Amino acid sequence: MSNNRSYIRVTLLAGLMLIIGILIGYYWSFNGKPDVFMPDNSVGKSRKVDELLQFISEHYVDKINTDSLMDDVIRDIMSKLDPHSVYIPKKESESVRETMQGNFVGLGVEFQMNKDTFTIFRVLDNSPAKKAGLRVFDRIIAVDGQSVAGKHIPLDTIVSKLKGKADTYVNLTVKRFPEDTVFQVKIKREKVPIVSVPAAFMLNDTLGYIRIEVFSDNTYDEFHKALSRLKQQGLKALILDLRGNSGGYLKQANLIADEFLPSGRLIFYTKNHEGNIEKVYATGRGAFEKGPLFVLIDQNTASASEIVAGALQDNDRALIVGRRSYGKGLVQEEIPLNDGSIMRITTARYYTPSGRSIQRPYKKGHKEEYDNDFYLRYYNGELFSKDSIKINKKLKFKTRGGRTVYGGGGIIPDIFVPLDKSLYHDSYQIIMLRSRLNDILEDYYRHYFRELQSMSEEDFVHNDTLGQSIYRFLLNHEHLSVDDSIPQDKVKRFENTLHAFLGRNIYGLNAYFAIHAKADKDIERLLTLPADSLRIYGH
Repeated sequence: MSNNRSYIRVTLLAGLMLIIGILIGYYWSFNGKPDVFMPDNSVGKSRKVDELLQFISEHYVDKINTDSLMDDVIRDIMSKLDPHSVYIPKKESESVRETMQGNFVGLGVEFQMNKDTFTIFRVLDNSPAKKAGLRVFDRIIAVDGQSVAGKHIPLDTIVSKLKGKADTYVNLTVKRFPEDTVFQVKIKREKVPIVSVPAAFMLNDTLGYIRIEVFSDNTYDEFHKALSRLKQQGLKALILDLRGNSGGYLKQANLIADEFLPSGRLIFYTKNHEGNIEKVYATGRGAFEKGPLFVLIDQNTASASEIVAGALQDNDRALIVGRRSYGKGLVQEEIPLNDGSIMRITTARYYTPSGRSIQRPYKKGHKEEYDNDFYLRYYNGELFSKDSIKINKKLKFKTRGGRTVYGGGGIIPDIFVPLDKSLYHDSYQIIMLRSRLNDILEDYYRHYFRELQSMSEEDFVHNDTLGQSIYRFLLNHEHLSVDDSIPQDKVKRFENTLHAFLGRNIYGLNAYFAIHAKADKDIERLLTLPADSLRIYGH
């Protein structure tokens, strides 16, 4: 298998170089003098690009970056393929690898310019910054003795100062509230985990919640630990949140789906251009093969996360709740190039157990139209009404239990929930734009520091008056008024959002999602389902 892949890669690269040579081979165009540049035909076709770029570098009238030119040519070729075959230049590939590998080298802080000083708004768990004692709303005054306060320094400039190689050190001068003390701290740059399962908690005595944001190298291990912890707390039913999950590694998606399915159940299969089919089955070693299971999806649930949702729906193992998923049913193979850049080439389509291809239609060369699908769904009403979902009734399939499901573009949920428009109200948009939200949250934190410090994380999460308090503080601070005609439920949801954001700053993402769940319309809808609707568990 590995030899075949190596052969495919070599053939693909050779073919790509040939195509590039054909596209930009223009040796008849130099002022009508074809003898100025005539490639040696005895040289392999893939060498044309090298010779052309060398000639441009040595003789072109203006100075030009040939590396950048090559990137543009390759990117243009890839744009002629499907929307998910992409070229990732070297300068972008590092961040892509970090996300998928589940870690990066750094300090583990999030910050932004607040007034005239870089202020920390989040300190990641198990990070060098956390170990060094940095905390939320600390202000960075200097880096390695160079002042960064009171100046309009671009964000990427200070990021470059804080980043560096593993096991090197950076010296920070920090100002801390409420003591207004200034101190120095020496921090060792280390690998910081990028958490792909940021939240896992109990909604009540028996119902648990786990969120997966991406399928990276560490996802299964993170999920398994979270599930084990919740089972110890009494978990009997589970909400798996895949909203906004853009996908990732297929292997990790397989492992997650396997946690819920009995031995021998088909998870998905792929088919390549030659018609070869590869099937993936559950092993029966799952930790939650029985018990009520609900999967939350939305318009940004894509790729590997759609594999999980589709497998659980087709096997009648879970109730799918939310809005139609993104619709990405293409499998990419990642090809690292010698200069550190990456090509991702679509090599197959994947299908759910019932035989559905959930890839939504696309026209080659119309990537912008494809990428604007969210806005089309928004304006045609699909995000707000199930009746607006365009279903291709010719692509009708049956689940294991005989229910009808449809292919042709995404996973259609069993229970549709319209997009929450609460935060789309004009008054709230004005508030969010004008209020500099993180600045307001910092000012609120400083104003109520003693009260907030006296709370435990659990007390903070379950305090039902904090959202209202932050909301009133924001209005007074910004001298804003809100239309009195806004329905009270929308006001409550906005207050919940403010509460959740402050929780994220102080305690992290688990607190954020625990607070947000209390006003989450998808979860609210799920909890109101009648008992006879909860029959789809695939026991």
